[in-house]
Amino acid sequence: MKKNQKISVEQLEVGTFIRLPISWKDHPFLFSSFKIKDAAQIELIKGLGLKDVFFDPEKSDVEPVTSENANTQKPNEQALNELKEQMISQKSAKIDEQQKLKRDLKKTEQQFNRSVSMMRSMVSKISSRPLNAVSEAKDLISNMTTMLLNSDNLALHLMGDAKNDEHIYHHSLNVAMLCMLMAKELGWSREEVETIGIGGLFHDIGKLKVPSNILNKRVPLTTPEENFIKQHPLMSINFLKLADSFPDEAKPLIANHHEFLDGSGYPQGLKADKLDKLSQLIAVVNEYDNLCNGTNQTKGKPPSIALGLLYKNYKNKLNTEYISKLIKMLGIYPPGSIIELSSGQFAMVMSVNLQKLLCPNIVVYDQLVPKDLAPIISLQDEGLSIVRSLPAAALPEKIHKYLNPREQISLGISQN
Repeated sequence: MKKNQKISVEQLEVGTFIRLPISWKDHPFLFSSFKIKDAAQIELIKGLGLKDVFFDPEKSDVEPVTSENANTQKPNEQALNELKEQMISQKSAKIDEQQKLKRDLKKTEQQFNRSVSMMRSMVSKISSRPLNAVSEAKDLISNMTTMLLNSDNLALHLMGDAKNDEHIYHHSLNVAMLCMLMAKELGWSREEVETIGIGGLFHDIGKLKVPSNILNKRVPLTTPEENFIKQHPLMSINFLKLADSFPDEAKPLIANHHEFLDGSGYPQGLKADKLDKLSQLIAVVNEYDNLCNGTNQTKGKPPSIALGLLYKNYKNKLNTEYISKLIKMLGIYPPGSIIELSSGQFAMVMSVNLQKLLCPNIVVYDQLVPKDLAPIISLQDEGLSIVRSLPAAALPEKIHKYLNPREQISLGISQN
């Protein structure tokens, strides 16, 4: 049977996956495409006045009934109207809930953008007004630490893409925030949370000393160019010598954020016995963020794939306790993940409550729902499950354009 074949509404069965041939605004269902879960939904579809719907055999559990066996019995009109009113009310409540989620996302993104602006300002002041730069950084990290340590109900949100000259700031904020979250999960002291936070903010500042024709090169680097870039952790330390008030305890983790436990890292090739726990933690988080977002020469990986690569390929290079803690903290489908649902629909993870990792908030592709009204739903509420994660490049073009996967995975945090 062909995909999306028209069938009579009289042929509908529980378990058939269908698409309604009317506008999203003209029916009480949350989606225009869905798998029928009970007989009441069938009666409701019939009550819409439709003669036919589109049937997708690939996403269905059963075949539609034959025309000869179709049920032509008239439904109870009163019961049908009551059900319709109930579903319209529920749909309206869901839309209100979705709008709140979107407002929360926007609020978090505004705060993230303010942090990006602060990062840009702090970096520009390191040379001319180092005291001011360090003071602003300490204030930012102190406020973040207070929020993290005082809340047990935190959520991570997917932010918008970085502008061309902001990638380093997005990366630095990602690393700082994830390191601080990890430090909290590991039971570290407030002082240690703040130390790794400020180190994360400035760990890549040395890259500003790398000529842009090397840093932004799109073709493979020459060996001398690669060796030069590998000195950026030490360049960061030299840069920070301009700021006498920068905390000394944060400098080792900046110098060591590319070092590996087996001595194969850079710039100094240090081994485990020379790397303190803060250095080992930032190395894990930095590697994860780089795997997600790639470089000018390499493509980024979906977050779930990046976590899998960390676990599989870095056992001798990175602290395995910290890798496991990162996976446990983010879940297997972090924000930015492109997923296929049990309904057959494609979606993108927009946010996760760190206490409910298996129930992320997702934006779902529905061709009959305008992009700006695309529902953001909780898997928990809709009874859906995730079948698999996939790279954004695997999406059909129209779905890719609708979901708008991020080129850079940047994360904001909020209290729920």
